[in-house]
Amino acid sequence: MRLLGARRLATTATIATATPPPAQNLIEQIVQKYARDLPSSTYLVRQGDFVSIEPRHVMTHDNTGAVLGKFASIGAQRIFRAGQPVVALDHDVQNTSAANTAKYARIGEFARRHSLAFFGAGVGIGHQTMVEQAFAWPRSLAVASDSHANMYGGVGCLGSPVVRSDAAAIWATGRTWWQIPPVAKLVFTGALPAHCSGKDVIVALCGLLNNDQVLNHAIEFAGPGIASLSVDNRLTIANMSTEWGALAAVFPVDHKTIAYYRARIAALDDPSHPRINNAAVDALERETALLGPVPETAKYSKIITFDLSSLSPYVSGPNSVKIATPLNVLVDKNITVHKAYLLSCVNSRQSDIKAAAKVMKGHKIAPHVEFYLAAASQTVQREAEESGDWDILVNAGAIVLPAGCGPCIGLGAGLLKDGEVGISATNRNFKGRMGSRSAQAYLASPAVVAASAIAGKIAFPESLPTTSTKHIAPIFSVEIPQKESLALKTKTQSTQSVAAPTIPGFPQTLTGEILFLPTDNLDTDGIYPGAFTYQDDIVPAEMAKIAMRNYDPSFTAKLQRNDVVVSGYNFGTGSSREQAATCLLHAGVPLILAGSLSETYKRNAINNGLLCLEAPELVEDLSREFGGRRNVAGGSSVAADQELTIRTGLTIEVEYGAGIVRVFSKNDGDNNTWKSKEYSVPVVGKAAQELIVLGGLENWVKAKIAENNV
Repeated sequence: MRLLGARRLATTATIATATPPPAQNLIEQIVQKYARDLPSSTYLVRQGDFVSIEPRHVMTHDNTGAVLGKFASIGAQRIFRAGQPVVALDHDVQNTSAANTAKYARIGEFARRHSLAFFGAGVGIGHQTMVEQAFAWPRSLAVASDSHANMYGGVGCLGSPVVRSDAAAIWATGRTWWQIPPVAKLVFTGALPAHCSGKDVIVALCGLLNNDQVLNHAIEFAGPGIASLSVDNRLTIANMSTEWGALAAVFPVDHKTIAYYRARIAALDDPSHPRINNAAVDALERETALLGPVPETAKYSKIITFDLSSLSPYVSGPNSVKIATPLNVLVDKNITVHKAYLLSCVNSRQSDIKAAAKVMKGHKIAPHVEFYLAAASQTVQREAEESGDWDILVNAGAIVLPAGCGPCIGLGAGLLKDGEVGISATNRNFKGRMGSRSAQAYLASPAVVAASAIAGKIAFPESLPTTSTKHIAPIFSVEIPQKESLALKTKTQSTQSVAAPTIPGFPQTLTGEILFLPTDNLDTDGIYPGAFTYQDDIVPAEMAKIAMRNYDPSFTAKLQRNDVVVSGYNFGTGSSREQAATCLLHAGVPLILAGSLSETYKRNAINNGLLCLEAPELVEDLSREFGGRRNVAGGSSVAADQELTIRTGLTIEVEYGAGIVRVFSKNDGDNNTWKSKEYSVPVVGKAAQELIVLGGLENWVKAKIAENNV
């Protein structure tokens, strides 16, 4: 913990020293290209920065219908940049009801009227289309209103999810905001064994490093082991990094990336393709050579090392990606399988279909098993048909579904029934996601899924080397470098001003009292009960009274105007209901500090004008001072005499532009360790300031429309 005066000299002055600024990591380099309205032309973006971004593309899928509503509600008349949005209908493609047909028609008509890139039902899964059609391009930034936008990192594109309001904002203005996450460097050593796949890698990572090590991080892959990973394996790993908790996961561009696009050019045989052409790939190759590898001086929040050569086949589940078991252990348990799936955006590309066909050739699906097959796109299916791999699977007894999400998200044919067991090459096995809540769902590689469909139980592929059935625990390590808090952005080593200027209407400082909620995983149901979520006639004053009712009914009685609410880790987890943010705003809360924040909650809060920042050191100190521990999930482990809402008597002063929080005690007693302490929080830059001053994203968009005379 720092003393009050330790950094005061560095809060407003521009520091210039002989020490050069640290190099940007890959995530920061890409964001730099797409960040707008930075403080100066020489400003280097860093982890923790709030920035205005203009992504190269934004993808929406079936939720385009909801985005249309938000687009209309803000008064937008036209798309700001017609080449930016991509619309791909993929989730409910088996639904031929009149309502869904009309919805799809309405979306298609809007796309045609505004000259948007549009891919109708059955063409392919949106994320596959983004990669296949090169909307997700190496060293670019693309977002999607879907959590698996991370997949774009497999080709070196920074892909990250946004909420629907952000998508509408991008349609209308070309921009939204992003807080650059802490960046974790994942170093792959060794080489991927021939009997393993990218699915084994990410299943092992999710299950073995299952204590939120990369929650709300961006992952930057590095190390010599990358050379042993095909682009398809990289896409799988990046895709399922979402389940690991990451907001983005990016591989560097290398010779395999370039070769992938050269092969795509040859396969397309279309020199006029606007994105996949020799000129574009030549330019990418030159840029990659010019920039070279990320400098060693780049900063990371943590460094994870994973030895690929120590990996054996892994299976995820049942019903949780945080459970990963060596395949040989499950094989010995003789677990009967009723349904098997080779589909979804994570593992239904041509290489996946080929891997399954290699296992299935000459075999039939077990009589009691239903094996569902859907290609990631029509292009993938055509390639699989031409290679003969598709027919092998169909002749073995596969049930073909249209290219789309389908059973992966619990839609259409093939859902798990009560008591059934499924093994799937998809990316999520949450309880009830693929059907009945009493079913069990496992995740595995396409080869293991195919072998299990043949055997009628979780099984080894016949082609698996005998020696590979013996499990050796993978070798990995996690290092957290000793460094200054990321929130300070190491500005004392650069020529950047430590204090970000504040725009008119945004306060330079905030002073209030800390209201402490000593609880981790305080979810949206605790903050704003679900019973009120769909009551649209609740006025703001009544919403304020409902705040925290399920967590602590005494909260609103203890809350005073201008209190700064401080809570534990993973604050706001759960649903995406915006009322969980707006109820606190209406109650007069100007700022929420937490050990960590649900990314969805943070976006919803800031999009509605409520500022949320992470201050883990402050949370730890408050926890020690008041009770010594935090509750879990709304007080399920709370001691009988422990308060859920604590008026601390501590005065807090927040200096937004400098990223400094100071805590003062009202009591000057000699034994009071809280006399004066200082903490770091992210600097609140212009992008976030504008949203707070204007009262949220919708008003910001309206202002931009008026400014641009759209």
